[in-house]
Amino acid sequence: MITGELKSKIDRVWDAFWSGGISNPLEVIEQITYLLFIKRLDDLHTLEENKANRLGKPIERRTFPEGCDEQGRKYDDLRWSHFKSAAPAEMFEIVGERVFPFLRTLGGDGSTYSHHMKDARFTIPNPALLARVVDMLDHIPMEDRDTKGDLYEYMLSKIATAGHNGQFRTSRHIIQLMVEMTAPTPTDEICDPACGTAGFLVEAGEYVRRTHPNALFDVVQRKHFHESMFHGFDFDSTMLRIGSMNMLLHGVESPDIRYRDSLAENVSGESEKYSLILANPPFAGSLDYESTSKDLQRIVKTKKTELLFLALFLRLLKPGGRAAVIVPDGVLFGSSKAHKDLRRMLVEDQKLDGVVKLPSGTFKPYSGVSTAILLFTKTNSGGTDNVWFYEVTADGWSLDDKRTPLLPAEKLGPMPEVVLAEDEHSRNNLPDALARWLRRGGDELQRARTEQSFCVPKADIVEQGYDLSLNRYKEVVHEEIEHRAPLEIIANLERLESEIQQGMSDLKAMLG
Repeated sequence: MITGELKSKIDRVWDAFWSGGISNPLEVIEQITYLLFIKRLDDLHTLEENKANRLGKPIERRTFPEGCDEQGRKYDDLRWSHFKSAAPAEMFEIVGERVFPFLRTLGGDGSTYSHHMKDARFTIPNPALLARVVDMLDHIPMEDRDTKGDLYEYMLSKIATAGHNGQFRTSRHIIQLMVEMTAPTPTDEICDPACGTAGFLVEAGEYVRRTHPNALFDVVQRKHFHESMFHGFDFDSTMLRIGSMNMLLHGVESPDIRYRDSLAENVSGESEKYSLILANPPFAGSLDYESTSKDLQRIVKTKKTELLFLALFLRLLKPGGRAAVIVPDGVLFGSSKAHKDLRRMLVEDQKLDGVVKLPSGTFKPYSGVSTAILLFTKTNSGGTDNVWFYEVTADGWSLDDKRTPLLPAEKLGPMPEVVLAEDEHSRNNLPDALARWLRRGGDELQRARTEQSFCVPKADIVEQGYDLSLNRYKEVVHEEIEHRAPLEIIANLERLESEIQQGMSDLKAMLG
């Protein structure tokens, strides 16, 4: 966890950006991302230097060239460790006029990160602000992976306004729930085709580290973890930069995070490649048939982005692969042919495991749309016997635009540090949802449909035309209320009226 002191430092830098004229939180994070990358290049160069000194050999992989540039200025001046102690005006000149142009020409360390830095722009407006940001980043213990990761998560939580194309951050506790329910393993290949800031991939990586601590000691598995386990696509270069840096700061060396318009490009090269998909794709709007991948149109003929993304997930998953994805409620009960066809495919051709209905304020302040988590396994041969439903009525935060926590930090999320008391369940359903998901093949099958979670046999879903909305199957018990007879109520009213009249008469007598 990052300390309150560190948070207040970040807040002060954030305020300085705002007063310096940069009010877009994405741009603030982007500028900090560039500086973190520059710091990382220096750290890598220092590691190589130390290795060369120990072995008494020349440096094998130089990040910064030897000697001077065409103007006779030393390349060493571009290193973080050199310019961080310069006067603000000199530092501003070095970073803006020399380091950033160098970044754009850099093949760098051959990583995802250097690829996304090639169009880096320096927009910090003045030397004083740059000096403050460099000083803050220099005092953060960057060798501690948890601190680095938490620092970046805290900054990302400040993206409090929706971006372009309906982008916004999925709340961390919802991501954690989906990751816990799908339980990634060290051998999985995980994909998020609309990755944004890479929140799902980061959380999946943290889960694997926590639950399989020995996996990273194995050479083959470690290589897989750093280079071929995580795949993220987005068509916003700012998001790719921020997502890549998020992965790096959480200790993933070279994830496959790249530019891709997931719905427009044909996916034949990627089909049946991934064993786990975690995603919250944008559902806003529709696309033209011409600009949509023909591969996806073959699965379902539609212009709606939410249905096209579902078709994409089915295409990308290998047989046996599983998915946890967020969809708007309309996907569950929409009456168009495309809606019904996709739901029929999930139930009949694949294995639909569960539907978790989320409360409608889950994505405030970005969106008030009602959503659900769909959990399914690709089999190409059916396998749906019972579908598990759960209605989340409280996720630990208020469901208004402020989204304030309803419980102390240690009692929030699907895996709270402290066990919740019975009355606290009504403020955070996530631990209960996770526990019941793990028992969906056992005692959950016996639960009545009046409960918060229950299972519905496939036959009932087929009978309802593949409708997957929870309210279609939930039974509500109405308590029978005994009303008094109307004549008895009238008699009571007459008695009260006469008592009031008597009281008025007595009061008049006293005053007269």
